[in-house]
Amino acid sequence: MSDDLKRGLEGVLVAESELSHIDGDAGKLVYRGYTIEDLARNASYEEVVYLLWHGELPTRSELETFEEQMSAERTLDDDVLGEIRKLADADEVPMAALRTVVSSLSAHDDDATFEGVTDEEANIRKARRITSKIPTALAAFNRLRNGEEPVEPREDLGHAANFLYMLNDEEPDEVLAETFDMALVLHADHGLNASTFSAMVTASTLSDMHSAVTSAVGTLAGSLHGGANANVMKMLKEIDESDKDPKKWVKDALDEGRRVPGFGHRVYNVKDPRAKILGEKSEELAEASGDTKWYDYSVAIEEYITEEKGLAPNVDFYSASTYYQMGIPVDIYTPIFAMSRVSGWTAHVLEQYEDNRLIRPRARYVGPTDQTFSDVDER
Repeated sequence: MSDDLKRGLEGVLVAESELSHIDGDAGKLVYRGYTIEDLARNASYEEVVYLLWHGELPTRSELETFEEQMSAERTLDDDVLGEIRKLADADEVPMAALRTVVSSLSAHDDDATFEGVTDEEANIRKARRITSKIPTALAAFNRLRNGEEPVEPREDLGHAANFLYMLNDEEPDEVLAETFDMALVLHADHGLNASTFSAMVTASTLSDMHSAVTSAVGTLAGSLHGGANANVMKMLKEIDESDKDPKKWVKDALDEGRRVPGFGHRVYNVKDPRAKILGEKSEELAEASGDTKWYDYSVAIEEYITEEKGLAPNVDFYSASTYYQMGIPVDIYTPIFAMSRVSGWTAHVLEQYEDNRLIRPRARYVGPTDQTFSDVDER
């Protein structure tokens, strides 16, 4: 391999962005100049979405208008709901179902057209509809596959609380709603990760917003990008069933050549700042419930891996126990990631359209040369 070849585009700058900044050495994440700690603890998900799409935090009146616009778009067209029923009946994988649903939303969006794809106002409307409808679709899919009817969205609940309500047919208490809202804020954007870059590549061809988001969902479905928090929870359950000390379990797993999910990151060289915040929330939920088992396992694993391997946890590590304590099914953890990250995907697409250039890298050819063609009967 040539020294100048950057496999996976690691370390290669391909764009400039005003949306989010990651300092991997300092463990800092910033959305449009605001630290993730400030936003996660003080801003709602709707405020963060507005910030990403419009460049500044909303005033009170702007936020109220934006929340009304978002909540008004939650209802699904009957044909889309019918498609979700078919996907649930077919026992489709949740991320594959979400990919299909996002694509189908364009058939019922008056702004969905391949003409004027860079129209900013139309694209913000499309982004608002996609972001508002994904929670409704995901909750409906989960209920239908469990033999339950979908729950209609409510316009009087916030984005996070409404999803939990539609998922469980029960209005969440304030602690659960705030915790889930914080989780959505933490996952809203994260630089040029694989799914965001996929959306940008699609948009750069002057394809439409729905196609770009569908590309992003398909990319997130890959095990090297999404799914780590689900794998973390599966590991925690396996530890619980083994009756082993968590550190002994991890040592044995590593000795067997197994990988411990939720550690290490392509960008962070220290602990992911989002993991710190979610770790605190996981502890709060555990103490409130009176069962700290999952949190205790997580802390023990973090201590062992950090001491023995020098690796720090990423956001997926503590989101696992946080979501589990909220009663969220493990196999929809990655779709929930998409439910949040769609705000960042669409923001990057909007930014790409502002100063578009087709993303078209090149590969160095290393195949055979000077081949001589021979007739098929002579080969």
